[in-house]
Amino acid sequence: MDTLTRIRAYIDVVDAEGFSAASRKVGKSKALLSKYVRELEDELGALLLNRTTRQFSMTEAGHTYYRTASEILKEIDNLADLVREKNTDLKGKLKISAPRTFVDAEIGQSLIDFGREHPELSLEIVSDDRFVDLVEEGFDVAIRITRLEDSTLIARKLGDFYLKICASPQFLEKTGPIAHPSELSRFPCIIDTNGKSHSNWRFIDAKGTNFSVPVSGHIEVNSPTSAVRAAESSLGIAQVPEFVARNGIDSGRLIAILDDFLPADRGIYAIYPHRRYLPAKVRTFVDFLYNWFKKYGDAAAART
Repeated sequence: MDTLTRIRAYIDVVDAEGFSAASRKVGKSKALLSKYVRELEDELGALLLNRTTRQFSMTEAGHTYYRTASEILKEIDNLADLVREKNTDLKGKLKISAPRTFVDAEIGQSLIDFGREHPELSLEIVSDDRFVDLVEEGFDVAIRITRLEDSTLIARKLGDFYLKICASPQFLEKTGPIAHPSELSRFPCIIDTNGKSHSNWRFIDAKGTNFSVPVSGHIEVNSPTSAVRAAESSLGIAQVPEFVARNGIDSGRLIAILDDFLPADRGIYAIYPHRRYLPAKVRTFVDFLYNWFKKYGDAAAART
C-alpha cells in the first residue's frame, strides 16, 4: 500500500470528522481506513490522532501533517486536472467565499450565471463578511472588496469599487449643504457595521492625505441595503457601496455628497491561493467572472 493512499485516508477521516462518517463518504470500510491511518502513523513514527470510543482529535503533529498534506494532495489533484480536464468538462466541487454585500446585490447574479453555465460543477457559496483563511478553511477562491495587502495570495481585479456618502433630499434640506467630511460628526449617521471603518469613516484630502471622521447615530445595521433604506427614510447619512446606492441616487431618493473626499483605492477581486498548478475549475471561474463584469458589471450595479 503506497503512502499516498494512506495520506488520502487520513485527510478523509479528518475532513469527515470521524472514521464512520469518512467510511460512508468515500465508500471504504471503517476498519480499512483505520488500518491506513495506523500504517501512516507507524511510517511517520508519530501519533496523528487521539482516539477514544466516541470521538477523536488531532495531535499537534496531526495538525501540522494535515495542513501540509492537504496542500500536497491539492497540488497532485490540480496537476491531474491540468492534464486531463478541459474547461467544458469540469468536475467536482468549487468552494467560494463572498461578502454578503456582493451576494445580495445584483452583481451576485454573476455567481448564479456561472453555476447555470457549469451544472456539472458543484458550487458551495459561503456568504460571509469576514476575511476567511482560504487554505486553512478549504476555500478554492474568494471574492473580496478590499485594498490588496496579502502578497501570499493571487488576485485578479474584476471591477472598481467606490463608496458613496448619501442622504435623502428631505434630510439635506434640514441640514443645509455639507461641504467637508468634518461636518458629519454634527449629524446623525447610519453605521454599517459590515464596513471596516464602522464609526470612523475614511476620507482623503486634495493633497492625498488620508484622514478619518468619527460619526455616530441611533441606527446601526450590518447590511448596506438596510442602510440605504434608512437613508431614504431621512434617518441619517449613510456610507455604502456605490453599487448598492446607485439606484437610489439615480431615482432621486438619495443625493450623493462629498465625492471629492472619497478614496478610490479599493476594487472587487477574485482571490485564490498561490499554487503551482491552478485547478481548471478555479481558472474557469475567475475568467468567467472577469468577462461577466466587463459585460454586465455597470448595468448590474445600476439595477441594484
